[in-house]
Amino acid sequence: MRRLSFLLTLPLCGMLLWPGGGAAARPAALRGHVEPRRGAAPNERRPTVSDLGAPPVRVVQNRERSVVYLDSAPRGAFEQTTPGHAVMDQRDETFVPHVLAITTGTTVDFRNNDRIFHNVFSLSRVKPFDLGRYAAGRSKPVRFDAPGIVRVFCEIHSHMNAFILVFSHPFFAVTDDDGNYRIDNVPPGTYGVIAWNEGTASDPRPVTVADGAVTELDFSLR
Repeated sequence: MRRLSFLLTLPLCGMLLWPGGGAAARPAALRGHVEPRRGAAPNERRPTVSDLGAPPVRVVQNRERSVVYLDSAPRGAFEQTTPGHAVMDQRDETFVPHVLAITTGTTVDFRNNDRIFHNVFSLSRVKPFDLGRYAAGRSKPVRFDAPGIVRVFCEIHSHMNAFILVFSHPFFAVTDDDGNYRIDNVPPGTYGVIAWNEGTASDPRPVTVADGAVTELDFSLR
């Protein structure tokens, strides 16, 4: 976990222009598939008094989602940024999505769409916060200004947890339901690429992305 936090903060390197000040290179793409590791089962939800006579809650948490990212990015690629906005919902006593990847400066709205109270908090060094208890239909925002990993919990429900990965560059992607990813607009160059899932990160894989090309790179975290 500490190594991943360090990699998220590495200085940018490389150039968007060809050596000698020529015309800008054509952006390329990096795509592939990630096989996540099979870890321990998530914590079971504890029944409450309000559950009596009610149908069981369907947990929709997707722990198969991984994040693939460059451990360095071309200089100048992210100097001008517009603050972003994202949502981490709370439904069926689950954070949705379970994994959220954002850029620095992004504000995340923690919405409560459950019929009960929640209390979202994090003890992360990157962004410690405690939103207090709030009821269904309410939302509270948190702005993330530093890169790194933020582990999110609910003070009321111990089985609830999620990850927010904050990057200082835009060259990352979250895998889809089939484990596939695609990072677009990558300037040509040689990079180290990392795949992350549930706190486990691969070693950097070297890859050279050619001008205007689509490069394939798969990962297995098993």
